[in-house]
Amino acid sequence: MATVHSATYDLLRNQGLTTVFGNPGSNELPFLRNFPEDFSYILGLHEGVVLGMADGFALASGKTTLVNLHAAAGTGNAMGALTNAWYSHSPLVLTAGQQARAMVGVESMLTNVDAVQLPRPLVKWSYEPACAEDVPRALSQAIHTANLPARGPVYLSIPHDDWAREVSDDSALLAQREVCSSGQPSAQQLARLAQRLNDAKNPILVLGPDVDAYQANALAVALAERLCMPVWVAPSAPRCPFPTRHSSFRGVLPAAIAGISARLEGHDLVLVVGAPVFRYHQYAPGTYLPAGAQLIHLTCDAQEAARAPMGDAWVGDIHATLDALLPLIEQQQRPQPKALPSPQAVAQPAPQENGADWMAPQTLFDLINELAPEDAIYVKESTSTVTAFWQRVEMRHPGSYFFPAAGGLGFGLPAAVGVQLAQPDRRVIGIIGDGSANYAISALWSAAQYRVPAIFIILKNGTYGALRWFSRLLDAEDSPGLDVPGLDFCALARGYGVRALEASSPEAFTEAFSQALGMQEPVLIEVATTTIEP
Repeated sequence: MATVHSATYDLLRNQGLTTVFGNPGSNELPFLRNFPEDFSYILGLHEGVVLGMADGFALASGKTTLVNLHAAAGTGNAMGALTNAWYSHSPLVLTAGQQARAMVGVESMLTNVDAVQLPRPLVKWSYEPACAEDVPRALSQAIHTANLPARGPVYLSIPHDDWAREVSDDSALLAQREVCSSGQPSAQQLARLAQRLNDAKNPILVLGPDVDAYQANALAVALAERLCMPVWVAPSAPRCPFPTRHSSFRGVLPAAIAGISARLEGHDLVLVVGAPVFRYHQYAPGTYLPAGAQLIHLTCDAQEAARAPMGDAWVGDIHATLDALLPLIEQQQRPQPKALPSPQAVAQPAPQENGADWMAPQTLFDLINELAPEDAIYVKESTSTVTAFWQRVEMRHPGSYFFPAAGGLGFGLPAAVGVQLAQPDRRVIGIIGDGSANYAISALWSAAQYRVPAIFIILKNGTYGALRWFSRLLDAEDSPGLDVPGLDFCALARGYGVRALEASSPEAFTEAFSQALGMQEPVLIEVATTTIEP
């Protein structure tokens, strides 16, 4: 007769969840016992790294991904990274080991007290099975819930003495289940939407991460060209949904009410696809929309549609909706938008007081754009250089850019490892600030152990650059804790087993980056850079 353990692995195998990201504790060992040879276990040295790697893997593969955490403490360690996964619609199944059932009531060591409440509100569903026999069914529900629109993480707490219990033969039915979603607006709704777009005099398109997640990038290009629209990327962009050298591309909207309204001035219709309306950050109050503008919102997330403060919303599959809408859109005779001018080169800054060289981030990005493979994937977590990066680095393929969706630091290093594992045929380049890198520095160990050939470029300016900018904005420049001096990332990398290079001039970086691109192992390049505004 099947056990919870055997039924679970059959279910995971049939649903394609054969890569497990984890950091085990005693509660998890009964699940990992007799780990199947056709499964892969990716160990992270901290649960924040574990979740970050899994997040990157899920985002880059588009597949539901399994995470194995250790009880309440491990879940707590992963919560910071979970904020990014929640806002990026990452389909993660988080499992956490629970104390034996007989020990839960007395709150023995390693009991996950009130386990179901612990990860909320950052999961779609949270559950602890009432009995051992319900574990396979609950895991099946978790997998399908994570993958149904809007995708997102789910959480399952499993007592460690459940795994050896027998289950009925009916549990085999779970492994064969397929749960599909194909929602899109009705024909009448699409016709009404198309009419409004065709009648618009000066429409503008704003694209979000779900365009890239649903691989609807080419459809978005076709829509922009047919309606002759300029295209902005929604604020705080965690993905790149539109080719950055296309003549319609205008950049990333600022994450402020007044700033967005100013960019939309003069347009009578704003079409937002695959993004919340809107993810604000900086407090700059104003009107949500400029005078005379209407907004239409196409989203896969009913909650995003419901909470938007303005506009009309259509909820459905992003790819299917755009695919059905395009034949109804008339080719407009307005002039196509003109491409933005190429950014100017930046002069190399003077040497530092100690005679050492440093580089302007703009120069670094120009070199990366020149030298990197055309289909490179960028995992970015240098928040103070976002605008410069989008202006200078060309991204033309789907799945070319990942950034922490909630702004939670510690995403970049582990996500780069996970993305590279999911996309072995494309080169992953992590561009990480020195402040951000230390939140998850132990991800370098995982990269070394599994020989993940990602390139980690550390922008070292000795300060929290974005925080420095906010301190001026909020008149708080005398705040403590804004600088992070004395870091040696080359030494840290070598300590974790990663090859490390230092490069602080254009010539030295060109040599180091070219060398890294020729290797099939992880490489870290530390670059001393100036501080610029986001």
